[in-house]
Amino acid sequence: MYSAKRIYLTCLGAGVKYQHLTKSVEVASTIIYSRTVSRWVTEYGHHSHKRHGFWRNIHQSVMSRAMRHASTTVARAAPQSTVDPSETKKFQLLAGKWWDVQGEFAPLHSMNDLRVPFIRDNLLNMHGGRQWGGPLSGLRILDVGCGGGVLTEPLGRLGADVLGIDPVEDSIRMAELHGSFDPALMERVQYRACTLEELSEEEAEGFDAVVASEVVEHLADLDTFACSCHQVLKPGGSLFITTISKTNLSYALAIVAAEQILRIVPSGTHDWEKFISPVDLERLLESSGFFVESVRGMLLNPVTGSWSWIESTAINYALHAVKQREEPQPDYAQSAAETEGHTSEPEARAGGPPGPGAGHN
Repeated sequence: MYSAKRIYLTCLGAGVKYQHLTKSVEVASTIIYSRTVSRWVTEYGHHSHKRHGFWRNIHQSVMSRAMRHASTTVARAAPQSTVDPSETKKFQLLAGKWWDVQGEFAPLHSMNDLRVPFIRDNLLNMHGGRQWGGPLSGLRILDVGCGGGVLTEPLGRLGADVLGIDPVEDSIRMAELHGSFDPALMERVQYRACTLEELSEEEAEGFDAVVASEVVEHLADLDTFACSCHQVLKPGGSLFITTISKTNLSYALAIVAAEQILRIVPSGTHDWEKFISPVDLERLLESSGFFVESVRGMLLNPVTGSWSWIESTAINYALHAVKQREEPQPDYAQSAAETEGHTSEPEARAGGPPGPGAGHN
């Protein structure tokens, strides 16, 4: 028996285009079906109607499986999105709990004690001192995967103009509702239900900084994420990421302990396969036009619920990267002409280079 996968690969190997794939699979499976039935009938006679029906079911099964393989392959070839629908469903169910400081998002609230100063201090180092009481005033920040605005609001209170985006509309509504209690804050903070790649098409080089905190471990495509961040950042702009490293220790603590034993976060929140180590993340960002300035390890104390900086990046870590500026290309023709001119000028003044045996007066 030929498997549906083998049929499909045979069609691809023959150079069959997608619009002809359906017909090709149907023809191939029909040939297999007819040949098999003919062989069965030859061996066991013409009166085996039940067996004939059995092979007809096999034919239908082959068709179904082949088309599933075809649709999956075509979907993989389609343009990638950062959004994973399964992740969106998880956060859809939690959209009303963003501002419950004792609930599922409590670790994110306490993480502000580390991540807000990390973002603030690095931006001040990049852009110099700012207005007292609003150290980030004049800077425009994009908060990717902002959820209910747990990090967006503190950045706005530092004086920055912040746009928070999230594909979960209910989370955006919650962020807007919570922010509405502080009208002064809402002058600097805005929200929008969209994806990063959608925004990148209309906001090229529009932000001084991009923040993606506890986001990349939930994305479907990190290459698209990195390219989109590069596109929306100004040259010299900063990218801030906090995420979970991909190690055995992170699996034991972030999933087994935090989700299954201590229930600090809901079970099923994280997928270890989507975690990424600092080395791999740095390699990805540098290939997308970034330079990684710093990486720092983070640790959550499950007893106190507080975060602290640590030397190891084996569990959680924070990263600061900078979009590289394009260096101006030298005008080689002009430089050569200037060099030639400087060389010939002294010689012209002296009436040409001294010849052999030239003496001194």
